Formats: sequence, C-alpha cells, structure tokens
Amino acid sequence: MQAQAAKSWRRGGQRPPGSGGLGRAIRYLGKHRRSVALAYGALIIATLAQLLVPQLVQNMINSVTQGTIASQILGLPPFLQGIAADTAGFTVEQLQGIQVNAESWLIGATLIIVIVAFSRAVFSFVQSYMAEKTSQGIAFDFRNEIFAKIQRLSFSYHDQNQTGQLMIRATDDVEKLRMFIAQGLILAAQAFLLLIATLIILVLTNWRLTLVVLPILPIALIIFMVFGAAVQPLFVEIQIRLSRLNTILQENMAGIKVVKAFARERHERQRFDAATDDLYTQGLRVARTFSFLFPVIFLIAQVGQAALLYFSGQQILGGTLTLGDYQAFSLYVIYVFFPLGQLGFIISLMAQASASATRIFEILDAKSEVNDKPDATVLPEIQGHVAFNNVTFRYFGSGDPVLKDVSFEAHPGQTIALLGGTGSGKTTIINLIPRFYDASEGAVLIDGYDVRDVTLDSLRSRIGIVLQETNLFSGTIRDNIAFGRSDATDDEVIEAAQAAAAHDFIMSFPQGYDTPVGERGSTLSGGQKQRIAIARALLMNPHILILDDSTSSVDLQTEAKIQKALDHLMEGRTSFVIAQRITTVLNADMILVLDKGQVVATGKHAELMETSPIYAEIYHSQLVGDAEAGEPVPTEEA
Repeated sequence: MQAQAAKSWRRGGQRPPGSGGLGRAIRYLGKHRRSVALAYGALIIATLAQLLVPQLVQNMINSVTQGTIASQILGLPPFLQGIAADTAGFTVEQLQGIQVNAESWLIGATLIIVIVAFSRAVFSFVQSYMAEKTSQGIAFDFRNEIFAKIQRLSFSYHDQNQTGQLMIRATDDVEKLRMFIAQGLILAAQAFLLLIATLIILVLTNWRLTLVVLPILPIALIIFMVFGAAVQPLFVEIQIRLSRLNTILQENMAGIKVVKAFARERHERQRFDAATDDLYTQGLRVARTFSFLFPVIFLIAQVGQAALLYFSGQQILGGTLTLGDYQAFSLYVIYVFFPLGQLGFIISLMAQASASATRIFEILDAKSEVNDKPDATVLPEIQGHVAFNNVTFRYFGSGDPVLKDVSFEAHPGQTIALLGGTGSGKTTIINLIPRFYDASEGAVLIDGYDVRDVTLDSLRSRIGIVLQETNLFSGTIRDNIAFGRSDATDDEVIEAAQAAAAHDFIMSFPQGYDTPVGERGSTLSGGQKQRIAIARALLMNPHILILDDSTSSVDLQTEAKIQKALDHLMEGRTSFVIAQRITTVLNADMILVLDKGQVVATGKHAELMETSPIYAEIYHSQLVGDAEAGEPVPTEEA
C-alpha cells in the first residue's frame, strides 16, 4: 500500500511522504550550528593530533636505532670507527653527537607524544560531548515536531493509523536517528578525514608501498555499498515489526480489564509471543548479514597487511626503508584500515537511521484533511445559530456516504436531540460542527459563517463537548475540569462541578479537588468520569454545547441531577444531545430522527409520536428498557 502511495505521488510530480529522509534529517544540523562547529572543529584537531603520532613514533625509533648504532660503532677500536661510520652513512663526529643527544631526544619525543595524547583526549571529549549535545537537540526538535504534527492532524489520519505505530516513531525511530547523528555521522566524518589525510601522507612518504594498499579501498567500498543497500530494508522491517509489538502492548495495557474479564490472557500472550518471535527472527536476519560483513572486512585488511609486510620487507632488506620509517608507514596503514573497519558500524547506524528518518518524515509530511485556510478569519462572538445545508459526508473521501443530503437549522438557545440506531449518523453530525471532519458536499454554518472559512481554534473555543468516550488526563480533578481553561479560578471550577453534579462526590475524597485521577481516570467510576467531563465542558461557558450520550454511564438519580443542571445551563445556548435514554430528549426543542445517514423526521416528541413510525418504535422499545430498569415511564403528554 505504501509503494502504491509513493507511485501516485511520483505521478503527481510530488515527493512521497518521508522521501530523502536521512538527508533531510541531517539538514537539521543547521539549527545547531554552534555545537556542530565545536564538535567537528574538535574532531579535526583530534584527528590531526592522531596523525602526528606515527611521525613521533618514527622519530623515537630512529633515535633509538641511531643511538644503538652510534654506541656500537664508537665502542670499536679507533682505527675501525671511521670505516664503520662511513659504512653506516655517518661521520664519527655525527655519531658522537647522536650518542650524546640520544637520551634527550628520546625523552623529548616521549613528552611530545604524551602532550599530543593529552590534547587529543581533551578535543575528543569536546567532540564527543558536543556531538551528543547536538544529537539530543535534534531528537528534542523531532519529538516536538512529531507531537505537534500529531496534534494538528485531522481525525481521519488517526482513524487510519494505530497509536502504537505513532508512539514508536516518536520514541524508538527518533532514538535511532539520534544515535546516527551522535555517533555514525561523527565516525563517518572522522573516517573520511582520516582516510584522505592518511593517503596523502602515505603517497608523500612512500608512493611504491602506497600502491600496494590502494587497490583494497575500492573493493571495500563496493562491498559496503552492496551491504548498505541490502540491510536498509531489513531495518525498515525491524521498525515495522517493533511497531506491531508496541501496538499489542499498548492495546493490552489500555484494555487490561477487558482482557481479564474475558479470560483472554493466554490468547493475548500468544499474540505478543508471535509478535516478539517475528521481531526476533528479523533481528537474527540482520545479525547474520553483519556477521558475514565484518569477517569479510577483516579478511581484506589482513590480505592488505600481508602484502604490505612483504613489499616493505623487501625495501628494508634493500636498504631503502628504515625500521622507523616502516613502523610509521605501518601505523598510517592502520589508519587506512581502521576507517574501513568502522564503516561496518557506520553502515549499521546509517541503515537504521535512514529507515527511521523515512518513517518520521512520513508523519511530518502527512497532509491533514482539516486545516485553516490561508485567509481563514477568527470566528467572532456567536449567537449559536447552526445550519446544515445539504450536507453529505464520506469517510476518507470515498465509499458509501455516512450522511446523505442532511439539512436542518438550530436556532440560538434551542436544544436539538439526535435519535437513531447505531450507524445512523448521529455522531457524524456532531463531529462536523466543531470540524473534526469536513463535509464532502454541502456546508455547515454557524451564525452564517461556513466552518471551513474560520480558524479552528476560534471555532472550537466557542463549542463545549462531552464525548461518548470519556478521556481524563493524569493529574488532579481540578486539572481535568480546568483542562480547557487553565486560568479558571477555584470558584469557577467548583461552580462547573456543582452544575455537573460532581461537587459532592469530589468533596467525599480526602484530597477533594486535588485528588489524582490516575491513568485515564482509572481511580474514578464511569459516572464520576463522565460528570467531570461535563464540568470540563461547562467551564468553557460555550455558546454551543454538544453532549454525545453524556449521561450513559450514570445512574438514574445522578442522571436526573445532571439533567436538571443541564436544563438550567443550556438556557441561551444551542445544545446538541445524543442519548440512548429517550427521557433525556422529551423536552428538546427539536428532535432529529436519523436512519441510514438521512434525516427521516424532525419535530417535537408529541408531533413525532403521531407522524414518525421510526421514532415511535425507538420510543416504545426504550420504554420497555426503562420499565425493566425500574425507571418511571413518562406519559406521552410529558
């Protein structure tokens, strides 16, 4: 499905979401120029210090070798010293100077190596710390951007994407990308700098021996390019399987009560085991690939070292290469093979980061179906006149319509009740008012303003909503009631709670309004959570109130309290009520009866009892349920 989507983007001349992910992620370094400059500046200095070490070692070995030669020749009888010195390429005076200064040269070279090593350690620390700081900053940027984008994306996007998938992208995928920027990118820069500088030094030092080493490089690079292309899809699959695992874990943690209630622990363990096994299998597939890669690289390096040993040995025997020169050259050759060895680790990090970057940018590039228009205006204070003009709606823009040619008007202060069977379109209607979705055809108007022509923030700030599924956030009861108005005073919070019939049970807790609600309100009953959600909506003092089956989880006595409070608070507000209990809608100013996405009847209770068979059927079936529950059956005159 993703491949087909990418093809359609290419046909449209546009870049598929997430394309060029790693390159785009690296460009985020531009936001952290100071730390990047310090990291890579320190890297250059540390690398240059590293390149000095072989030369210093060469000087030490040559000093020791020359000192040894000088001691041996000067220990000969005087008449043989001149001949031996000439054979060694020195004069007797030079050998005497070497013998006198050998120890001081050795001490000096040792001190210089220590100073260089200390300097390299300091700059390596700076490079490592600043690289880590840069990577943490970029991870911070990505996590904030992902979260902000997820907040802005329309409901249709969340309908099509699992929560676990989104969580993995904001956590594990960002961490994979951060690791590459903190380590892989630095190692790649270090390897490139060390390789190029070392090759230049080798050519200038001994070009014949350099020709022995040079053929190894293109062979190694070709192998790495092949492996890089092979392992990236493997890492993509790992992230996909990890997302599946996280989705199962997230669903089970959220629904643990349902799992236990239906005794499905064994089944869920089997699901989790299967997902874990899939991830384990894919991990082994990657491990097998890299288990083959590293021995190949070491084999190439060993072959190169064997060839170097042979040809350098010939030069030593021929007298064209000193032991110190050989030692320096061999150390520089290690600097060639060392980056090659690092390339395996670099490619591993890069492949993982590339796969993760693509998945991250798929979110950041996602198009929200509900956005502010460029010329959107702020919705001013409203009276609450709501009109649906020939509204048709299809989920995801295709398929059978959920709403078909729906038209009605709600005047300011009216209470509109929505009735109908499951799938009749009740929830869809209330979702179109705050523009959770956009109408496929027709228009939704508030005080004459098309909701698509005003900003989302100004629109939704005029609307109070209590959804069918009550969601509370970790924190206190006060925090949850004041969720939409963090500046609300304690008196305002209490007033909203009293109106929602929540104040009494809140005060029954030892900590009152400071009582923690637990994760998703786990410490509260369903009715208590729903009353807090109602108080949260009422605190907004909305001009339009939407109650989506808002009293479904409360007992009859509590429902009566809430309904009485709502009757008072809905005065002067346009209210839309979805309720399964018909007693909550008997006094509505207008009842919309929906069936299969169409409004099949409108009117008040008494009128609909006479004119709408569907309404009468719903009413009488509800009465039977109420009677069985022991609820007083209202008369038709009510």
